[in-house]
Amino acid sequence: MRLTSVLRRMFSSLATRNFRIYLIGQVISNTGTWMQSIAMSWLVIRVTGSGVDLGLVSAASFLPVLIFGTFAGVVVDRFPRRTILLITQSLFLLQALGFFVLTYSGSIKLWMIFALSLFFGAVNTVDPTARQSFVEQLAGRDRLQNAVSLNSVTFNASRAVGPAIAGILILTVGLSYAFLFNAISFIAVIVALFALRKSEMYPYQPQVRSKGQVREGLAYVREHSILAVTLIGIFLVGTLAYNFNVTLPLLAKYTFHGNAGTLSLLTSCFGVGAIAGGLWTALAADAKLARLAKLAAVFALAMLGLTISPNVWLASGALLLMGAFSLAFIAQANSLLQLNSEPALRGRVMALYSVGFLGSTPIGSPIIGWVAQTYGVRWSLLLGVLSIAATAWLFHLWAVRKRVATLGVVEATTIS
Repeated sequence: MRLTSVLRRMFSSLATRNFRIYLIGQVISNTGTWMQSIAMSWLVIRVTGSGVDLGLVSAASFLPVLIFGTFAGVVVDRFPRRTILLITQSLFLLQALGFFVLTYSGSIKLWMIFALSLFFGAVNTVDPTARQSFVEQLAGRDRLQNAVSLNSVTFNASRAVGPAIAGILILTVGLSYAFLFNAISFIAVIVALFALRKSEMYPYQPQVRSKGQVREGLAYVREHSILAVTLIGIFLVGTLAYNFNVTLPLLAKYTFHGNAGTLSLLTSCFGVGAIAGGLWTALAADAKLARLAKLAAVFALAMLGLTISPNVWLASGALLLMGAFSLAFIAQANSLLQLNSEPALRGRVMALYSVGFLGSTPIGSPIIGWVAQTYGVRWSLLLGVLSIAATAWLFHLWAVRKRVATLGVVEATTIS
């Protein structure tokens, strides 16, 4: 009976039909996305063998998010999110088809990889903000924390499965088919979006166009310190730690002298760990910065374990732990931002989250790639460890300060 209760609470948001259908489409699409991620990283290594080039391609994929990401929140707050997602998923499909045609024909060049990566980045400027803001419309505010966690679980379940399939395809029929599968997988999301019942969506009123909406969002974050502190921490971790699309391929190729199968193993282990972390987070009743500090501290220790792992098997074990605590950290941060934001401004707040988490990649990836190529992959991983540890300390200090301030208010009220 107790197990049944735990499982019901863990998967509570799946009781909502719209969210359930949406999640199924996301599982299929995310599997294809991770297949493409593995294929593209291996493609760059095959074409140039350069850690710097790999970092620059990664940067190109997220440069538009850094430049235009804050404006994406205004778009998401102003237009129907379902419509936005139908457009972005269709454009992602075209990008994946472009990669397939060019790799299958053997005409792919480095500049083409950069061009398609920039195209991906332009679409990705709006897509993640729309997806994150759309979850509440599907599952409702009461189930938001659970829905965000399960959404993250499916993303990382795909991280466990997609790279494994990509590794098999690359080693047997060629990496171009990983791009083809990704293109086909976007059809699942598009079908799911059309299958949603508008009458069962939770109400949301798009904002009327007006001047100063970006400044309004920035001012709102400045006035709410919990949002500002969380976003600063996300930016630190996103810049120097979340560059696994650079560090893991280099670790597999040059540190452990492996192949695409090795990279698939490492990425899948991270994904399996993230599934466990996401399911645990789905049970949490709320999101607090003090808990985020603890999660960041353990995340840093797990990444330190990866940094010093002498072989691929110990590295795989460290990645299982990293996946669990990194996912718990990100899902809790996402929920904390959404639960502490007004509905009318949530799109703009989550746009800043995307800028901090994804838009920081153009800054961090070339740095991490250069450090890895110049001093070794382990030093680039150590930079990530230090950034996560600094974030844990920042969150801990803010939580302590807030607790002291709250106690002071209570004591003053009692005395009066």
